[in-house]
Amino acid sequence: MPEPRESAKSRLLWSIAGIGLIGAGVLLLLSGPRTISASALIPYQPDLANGEVMFNAGGCASCHAAPAKGKACDDPKSGNRLDLAGGRCLRTGFGTFYAPNISPDRESGIGSWSELDFVTAMLRGVSPSGEHYYPAFPYTSYQRMPLEDVRDLKAYLDTLPAVRSKRTEHELSFPYSIRWGLGFWKLLYLDGETFAPDPAKSDEVNRGAYLVEGPGHCAECHTPRDSFGGLIADRSLAGAPAPEGKGRTPNLTPHKSGLADWSLLDIAYALKSGFTPEFDVLGSTMAKVQENMARLGDADRRAIAAYLKSVPAIESRKRETPPQ
Repeated sequence: MPEPRESAKSRLLWSIAGIGLIGAGVLLLLSGPRTISASALIPYQPDLANGEVMFNAGGCASCHAAPAKGKACDDPKSGNRLDLAGGRCLRTGFGTFYAPNISPDRESGIGSWSELDFVTAMLRGVSPSGEHYYPAFPYTSYQRMPLEDVRDLKAYLDTLPAVRSKRTEHELSFPYSIRWGLGFWKLLYLDGETFAPDPAKSDEVNRGAYLVEGPGHCAECHTPRDSFGGLIADRSLAGAPAPEGKGRTPNLTPHKSGLADWSLLDIAYALKSGFTPEFDVLGSTMAKVQENMARLGDADRRAIAAYLKSVPAIESRKRETPPQ
């Protein structure tokens, strides 16, 4: 006898529900946080001097040092550069992001974080509680750093003053306020690969490449982004709309619309002094970057310059617009 219509309908609904649950499970699996295994952290004696180099190359103070007293959160002026209480803001087309406290304070900073917590945040963009971090925290660049450099950075941060502060939540509109969706974003833009030197390049150029692509995260501001907020790889360092939507970041490639007329020594000197070959000064947010670069050694600034002179020359495009 034929199956009753209601029974067949019920079985169909249950089948659809089952497929839906399986699909939801797959989506959750794909978008879930991926962390660093504790077994990756073999016994290691941190190098505090190298940690300080990573701190300066990464410009940590530029974002995480508290704004100067009485100044707005987006004012480039800060007080003590080692007062890492956070609170600075970045206004973008996705919303406003607030830099957190990364001082060793145990309640409002990262003083209670384990080394594994810190490494996972830097290299995978995942918080100690298992949440995805927004890529305003440039972990897509920091993922290039080897574990030793990240561990050295954590050890150096632990030597700085612990500062208490109040956390300010990001102000993001829907759908950017849904963190689990970042798991899919990471599938596109977070490959988990550590920087690999190019055997065809000199040690100096490879050192510069690492500093630019890894801790220095220069591409995060100087490369245009697609509609999802990911960097457009074939236009790396060619200049872009400023992340905060005001003006543009310059072209850092050796194209005539970029650094073609700058010598290697011009670039290295600008990073040290803040002066361009035309005796102008580096301004806006680049002034803060330069302050950090000035604390690097001459060899590292020269390496950065050598790398920038070696990358493909790409013409600037003035019509590129920031994602909305």
